[in-house]
Amino acid sequence: MKNIAVLGSTGSIGRQTLEIIAAHPDAFKLVAIAGGTNVDLIIEQANRFKPALVSVSTKELAEKVKIHIPEQTKVVYGLEGLIEVSIHEDVHTLVTAVVGSIGLRPTLAAIEQGKQIALANKETLVTAGQIVMETVDKHGAAILPVDSEHSAIFQCLQGENSKQVEKIILTASGGSFRHKSREELVNVTVEDALKHPNWSMGRKVTIDSATMMNKGLEVIEAHWLFSMPYEKIEVLLHDESIIHSMVVFQDSAVMAQLGTPDMKVPIQYALTYPDRFPLHTPRLDLAQIGRLHFREADFNRYPCLRLAFEAGKTGGTMPTVLNAANEIAVTQFLRSEIGFLEIEKVIERTMEQHDPIPNPTLEEIEEIDRWARERAKTLGRRC
Repeated sequence: MKNIAVLGSTGSIGRQTLEIIAAHPDAFKLVAIAGGTNVDLIIEQANRFKPALVSVSTKELAEKVKIHIPEQTKVVYGLEGLIEVSIHEDVHTLVTAVVGSIGLRPTLAAIEQGKQIALANKETLVTAGQIVMETVDKHGAAILPVDSEHSAIFQCLQGENSKQVEKIILTASGGSFRHKSREELVNVTVEDALKHPNWSMGRKVTIDSATMMNKGLEVIEAHWLFSMPYEKIEVLLHDESIIHSMVVFQDSAVMAQLGTPDMKVPIQYALTYPDRFPLHTPRLDLAQIGRLHFREADFNRYPCLRLAFEAGKTGGTMPTVLNAANEIAVTQFLRSEIGFLEIEKVIERTMEQHDPIPNPTLEEIEEIDRWARERAKTLGRRC
């Protein structure tokens, strides 16, 4: 029996994680959840799984949740609540599925306890990759990737010598606007951007997919997860999202992981590794699909991808600025305060105004994160 905690239990990844736990009651037990502001769903999850601990975003919501769930379930809130969920003494594996840099401190706290991390929170490695990986090494923790692309690479590397890797290739659907020119993007709406062709994801991640910032953040993640220099990381557009990523070895062999676009596959693998459990999901039928299509990722078409590579290669606090500015710009777009193409402008201008700190402390990272958010808000208002 493996005891699980989930940060972001009410989001897309969190809900699917709970479905997997429910499907294998003899293998998993849900010990703690953190669910933010979706009170109705949090109450439903708490009553169904009866975890020992539940965290919500505010004290007011905590008081509201308490009266509707089992008495033995403790309710906490805020950042302290997230950390309490992460370090619960009975937890073996923490699934970090919150969106944003708020996941950094809780994840670090769990790593310091030596817990296994099923990582679905991109911002943890993007904003503080060096600190996170040094902490992993120091405390003997393990990070298992949940993103489909990183899970694919992780699976392709099983039994292989990572020193013999020539490059890794992250595949990308191209998002909701993959067949539009930049000229056609000037007046696209929020509703248009949220229509992803292959995946069902949260609003923020779907917009990131449309700008390709999602893939840019994954490039930085891959750099840290697999100790891979940026020169050995490529992005390839792949319309069907069947090949989730590839590894090219120095003898020219290419290993790829294929499957239908279903996030339950990488989620479950992160929970069961090194084993594989049955999963009731549509099987891949290549004969029915017939053809797979690939295109190069053009930095001119997708400036956010270029900015992510630049931030990663610059290092230090620049990826923190990239991520923070992107979060603000996407929020402004979702509120219809700026246009779609202005997302990249806000990010680039924020980066241009930042003098990166080479080896930042966690406190410096958090301070730069706050600075970048305020700077991006101001720049967004000027658009």
